[in-house]
Amino acid sequence: MILRGVSGQFRAGELTGILGPSGAGKSTLLNVLAGYKCEEANGLIAINGRPRELRDFKRTSCYIMQQDLLQPRLTVVEAMRFAADLKLGNKITQSEKISAINEIIETLRLNRARNTVMERLSGGERRRLSIALELVNNPPVIFLDEPTTGLDELSSIQCIDLLQRVAKGGRTVICSIHTPCASIFLRFQHVYVVASGQCIYRGKANNVVPFLKNIGIECPKHYNPADFVIEVSSGEYGADLIEKMIGYVDINSPIVPIKRIEQFQTTLSQEITKLSWWRQFMILLKRMMLQFYRDRNYMYLKMFLHVFLGFIIGGLFLGIGNDGSKTLFNFGFCFTCLIVFLYVPMLPVLLHFPSEVHLIKREHFNRWYDLSPYFCALTVSSIPAQIILGLIYLSMVYLITGQPLEPYRCAMFFSICLVSALISESMGFAIGSTLNIVNGIFLGPALTVPLMLFAVQGMGSVEPLPIYRTIIMYLSYIRYGLEGLIVATYGYNRQKLPCPAEEVYCQYRVPRELLRIMGMEHVVFWVDFIALVVILILFRALTYYLLRQRLQPNKTFQALHLIVRLVKNHFSMQ
Repeated sequence: MILRGVSGQFRAGELTGILGPSGAGKSTLLNVLAGYKCEEANGLIAINGRPRELRDFKRTSCYIMQQDLLQPRLTVVEAMRFAADLKLGNKITQSEKISAINEIIETLRLNRARNTVMERLSGGERRRLSIALELVNNPPVIFLDEPTTGLDELSSIQCIDLLQRVAKGGRTVICSIHTPCASIFLRFQHVYVVASGQCIYRGKANNVVPFLKNIGIECPKHYNPADFVIEVSSGEYGADLIEKMIGYVDINSPIVPIKRIEQFQTTLSQEITKLSWWRQFMILLKRMMLQFYRDRNYMYLKMFLHVFLGFIIGGLFLGIGNDGSKTLFNFGFCFTCLIVFLYVPMLPVLLHFPSEVHLIKREHFNRWYDLSPYFCALTVSSIPAQIILGLIYLSMVYLITGQPLEPYRCAMFFSICLVSALISESMGFAIGSTLNIVNGIFLGPALTVPLMLFAVQGMGSVEPLPIYRTIIMYLSYIRYGLEGLIVATYGYNRQKLPCPAEEVYCQYRVPRELLRIMGMEHVVFWVDFIALVVILILFRALTYYLLRQRLQPNKTFQALHLIVRLVKNHFSMQ
């Protein structure tokens, strides 16, 4: 149990700081108040005397977390415009949005950086921009988790001054803060000190020293009151003082109940109308395409990689597509193409998507958008790149290796490879939506090994496989892809292949013979293609489900997370 019977009251127009030693429960208290993690918390949180409706409360509050998670490759103005389009709806005109954006940028002193991309912002500018993005829709309640972390003293003072001005505008601003300097500490209108999960002080910042004097301990002169109260709360002057402070707070700083008023409900009723699904999708798609365009160096690198692989693999299988003596080598070429489209689309996703999930989680929690339009925009924005890169590689290797140039065979070969690439990318999204980068990079390639092994079992054997091995074989999408490529290359009554003069005997110059020995004589191309499309849809649906559980886990996933945590704690204690 982290928090034990804490109570308090935070008022509009005040900047409140939650202080305490490490492990006291500051972040946990903030998470519960913001509704970020409150499944295991019991008690009552009231807004203007009315019990909080969490769903409605989240719409009119925001939570700015300790880590500055910002959309990459966007300038400050562009990020603000996308935030305004997503959060303000259609009832506000574009000119009013621009006016609000300029006012916020001016207030937060971001004018000099308004056309600077995220990657070039300083730490203080990133922190101020994180706050600016959430101020777009003017939320009445703002939570911040240690907003001065990573900032120097001057930047920290500027950040707190900013929050003070925001609070004076009628908002309730609550932030946890770790060991503030004296000048920062005195800028808080209200201070809430936590020790061992209990409240040991609540009141004005300049009243801390008299409060400590009343319980029998005096703060030394020229000593930071914030440092001193944290030292006391950590037990440096005895555990009995903490108990004494807890009892003193309950007696001398009682919570005065307020009457139930309808102010917050009025705020909710005046809330900007939520954007339609289609509008959210278009804004998110526009943002993703702009980010994709800005990341041209990465795209050039991927193009170079596909061209490089095209030359290497094309050179290894040079001219074997129409050679009756190298039919088995051409089978290896088809398998190699599937391996290329297994690893190349998946690995980049495993490297960057887990980091993006944290950003999705923050924006979704602060009600920027729903998950389904985001996921559809992500899907649509990723397809063109995979198709373009796949066509670059396939156009090279198909011609270099001398594959049949009949249009329908080319179309079948290309379509199988491109769908396989999209499936591999979907696998990366599914893994990255659940695991971090380290675990994802391990699990992703590890899963590909059984996929490849299952796909080729039984090939070259005249005896039929047992039913359980057949089922396992067709659980691998690579099997469908391999069958589709072989049939596209050698099926549909392809004529005998020419055999070089130096070869005495070409066993597989008749394409039907290769299909027979590989057990693909009765394979239907369209069955394999449809199976791949179904697998692609299933993987995309799985990714959406896993992302949904990452954002709003049900009881099953909560139980799984609890089991994983217990196992980790067990092994860490050994």
